[in-house]
Amino acid sequence: MDQGKAGEAAAGNAGGVRAITGGKAAARSADPGPNGRAGGGTSGPSGSSGARTEARTGTGAGNGAGSRTGGSGPAGGRRPPSPGPLGTFTAADEERSRGVRRMKRIATGALLLMATVFVLAKWAQHEGAGAWSGYIAAAAEAGMVGALADWFAVTALFRHPLGLRIPHTAIIPTKKNQLGYTLGEFVGENFLSSDVVRSRLRAVGIAGRLGSWLAEPEHADRVTSELSTALRGALAVLRDSDVQAVVGEAITRRADAQEIAPGLGSMLERVVADQGHRRVVDLVCARAAEWLEQHSDSVMEAVTGGAPGWTPRFVDRRVGDRVYRELLRFVTEMRDMPEHPARGAIDRFLTDFAADLRSDPQTRERVERLKSDVLGRGEVQDLISSSWNSVRSMIVAAAEDERSELRVRARASLLSLGQRAAADGRLRGKIDGWIEDAAVHVVTAYRDEITSLITETVASWDAEHTSKKIEAHIGRDLQFIRLNGTVVGSLAGLVIYTVVNLVTG
Repeated sequence: MDQGKAGEAAAGNAGGVRAITGGKAAARSADPGPNGRAGGGTSGPSGSSGARTEARTGTGAGNGAGSRTGGSGPAGGRRPPSPGPLGTFTAADEERSRGVRRMKRIATGALLLMATVFVLAKWAQHEGAGAWSGYIAAAAEAGMVGALADWFAVTALFRHPLGLRIPHTAIIPTKKNQLGYTLGEFVGENFLSSDVVRSRLRAVGIAGRLGSWLAEPEHADRVTSELSTALRGALAVLRDSDVQAVVGEAITRRADAQEIAPGLGSMLERVVADQGHRRVVDLVCARAAEWLEQHSDSVMEAVTGGAPGWTPRFVDRRVGDRVYRELLRFVTEMRDMPEHPARGAIDRFLTDFAADLRSDPQTRERVERLKSDVLGRGEVQDLISSSWNSVRSMIVAAAEDERSELRVRARASLLSLGQRAAADGRLRGKIDGWIEDAAVHVVTAYRDEITSLITETVASWDAEHTSKKIEAHIGRDLQFIRLNGTVVGSLAGLVIYTVVNLVTG
């Protein structure tokens, strides 16, 4: 073994040690359990080996050459292959495969070396060489056994050794779906449990980090800008006709479902009790007095025009003048006298009307009919529907203007929230609790969907192509199992032979 190959072997030794457990465990876990899955349970060898095998399919083969590739596209027979680690065999995969083949030659060379040493040692022992030949032969023999056993274990992961359909071989191609199911269960039980999610989020301290980040003015500006962009985008996506129909229907349905007469009665009763209606009476009396003073001719024409034709003209004029003066006097007195009897009559009328609105069935029914008639008019419906355009235009304009009250208040609120979250431990605890509850709800409610993504994706992969792809990624590390088996087997055989000789004398 030259220096370059020795360096490769040393660099990949750590990966080889990790692969020993995974490779052998995968071979052992091929036996179908009582439920038809690989291994006896998710916490047994099947679960751990499946997780290790699949988890490493997206990495480079040990420290071998090649770039990492992302994504995972199915390559099943029913679907065309898509680019990705399990879609096409990339140039990086070809480079990894060449590295695997080099390590296979090295491991096979170690086996042949042990065989050659064994033959030579046996020949030397037969020719009467010293006791050392027995020790070397025992070490070489055990090294061959270890190399062959580990060759079988590594090969059985990906194919049938020597093409013989020995039971529980070609683990990955034949048990691909079971391994995917086990991996999904493993992820669901060990990564998507509520306790794991809560402890991990609590350790991260999202509220504190978010608060410190938002407390910076430039970060608050960025979030405000992003929220404004998202708001404008959402408003642009919505169709005006749909929103107008929804708004119109909502307002109409709410108005139809809510009886307004009792509410109007209560409001009118409070207005009368607070004497708020007197301003309206004052205004009406003042405007009426001004109009009468400026339009005396109109009153005269109305009175004389309605008089019988047989009355003399001067009588009509005198009657009209008297009516005009009485009207002017009445209105002026109402305007100038807060305690005028007519004002008291108005107060009593409004009080009685408020009581009728609240308790009189006939009055309430008439108000409801009037309400339905008003809402049913096309002009009112058009006004309700078109209100959305005004609201949307106002929101869009406010979102686009950096100095608008909406954006200024949003920025101030974000800064305040960030400062409070950074300084207030109770607030941080509440926010973290909300985040944990939301995450746990998502995990517990959709755990089956998340794990089914793993199992269904693995099930959609082509078995042979998947086996080749995985072997290209981890096969180089697995060849170190063969080298380690050769070395460890030789040492074990040497120790056993030595102990036996010492015991037997």
